[in-house]
Formats: sequence, structure tokens, C-alpha cells
Amino acid sequence: MSYLGGTPAKSIATATSQSFNGDGSTTSFTLNRAVNVSEDLEVFVSNVQQKPGSGNAYTATGTTLTFSSAPGSGTGNVYVVYRGLSERAIRLVADNVNATVSGALFTSGSNKTKTDLFQVNSQTVSSDVTIAATENASITGPVTVATGVTVTVATGGTLVTL
Repeated sequence: MSYLGGTPAKSIATATSQSFNGDGSTTSFTLNRAVNVSEDLEVFVSNVQQKPGSGNAYTATGTTLTFSSAPGSGTGNVYVVYRGLSERAIRLVADNVNATVSGALFTSGSNKTKTDLFQVNSQTVSSDVTIAATENASITGPVTVATGVTVTVATGGTLVTL
């Protein structure tokens, strides 16, 4: 099977934990293990579980745990539990949101080869398309079928919308 990044781990990591001392003003803490998303952690402040995610109590990505407001003062009053996730979790980051994908786009005609990393399709089907009984096709939505246009999937053919 193909994958991005290093070879995937063959086992689940053991859940571990970490404690921090709140001081009433610090909102950012350095984790001793990278995470992909806030939900990779369970965070407690003074034994009260906190809700993860943007607009909630905290966010976490990489090795940074950031609170929306500083936890109160206390020794070890911020307790973080790392859920048992793969040690080699892969975190994809959009470093350049203005990047351009090059190469031929997938079409419903004879050009069905796509060798680039991304499969790109338009958001509107503007001409008739037929998926033959011997073909499989996929399209990523949302997709609009233009007025007067027909998409036909023959018996035995498959069209998957993602």
C-alpha cells in the first residue's frame, strides 16, 4: 500500500501523560510528543476535562498546546494525556495555499491517465458523460450537473462521488 512520509508504525503507541504548572498568564505549552490535532489529547485543568478545538478551551498541533485563556496557577494543575496513537503519525501541512497543480486534468474521454499527485475535477459537469459497464469512475464533490446534461452509468459500471 502506498503512503506519504516515513514507514507507518506497526503498533499503537502506549498512552502517556505530561503535567504543566499553570501560572495564570501562560497560554502556550510545549508538548514532549507531537500531535496531529487537538483531539489527539485529553487535557485537564485542575481535574476538569477541557474541550478541544478552535473556539473551545485549547488547540494542539505539532508540539504546541495553546489555551484560549491561561490556566490558573498551580503545581501540576494542567494534566495532558496522549491517546494511544501511532508513534509515526503523519501531519500534512499546507505550506503554500496558493500552489498550482500542474498536469493534465482527468477527463471523461480517452484521456483517463493521471500521473500527478492530485486528481483534479471541475465542480460542474458541463457535457454528457457515460460510464460504461466495464468502467469505474470517481468525482470529488460538491458537483453540479448543468441543465440539459446527462450523466449515465451503465449497468455494471460504477460512479463514486467523494
